[in-house]
Amino acid sequence: QVQLVESGGGLVQPGESLRLSCAASGSIFIINTMGWYRQAPGKQRDLVAAITSGDSTNYTDSVKGRFTISRDNAKNTVYLQMNGLKPEDTAVYYCNAAVRASWWDNTYNYWGQGTQVTVSS
Repeated sequence: QVQLVESGGGLVQPGESLRLSCAASGSIFIINTMGWYRQAPGKQRDLVAAITSGDSTNYTDSVKGRFTISRDNAKNTVYLQMNGLKPEDTAVYYCNAAVRASWWDNTYNYWGQGTQVTVSS
């Protein structure tokens, strides 16, 4: 089994910054793509940013230029640096990782428990 533990959420004012972290642990042979999703009340869960094992990244348009995703493969950890936060960024942020437990195993998607980010004056 694989566990993803997120941290770094909180309440900030518009224009401020937060850094989210997500550490994976358990039966891990290799982690392929890691990503951050968010879900606002009454809305679906949407991709915010993703990063491959080769460090290729993609972002949803609304966060381009403000958010930066990165990863530390030695620590099985993915980060999301969020600058210039806006009230519309308010949501629960979830970490996702595509993990293979062994070389002969399939790749499975795992989710973190979510961390609340609230941007309000």
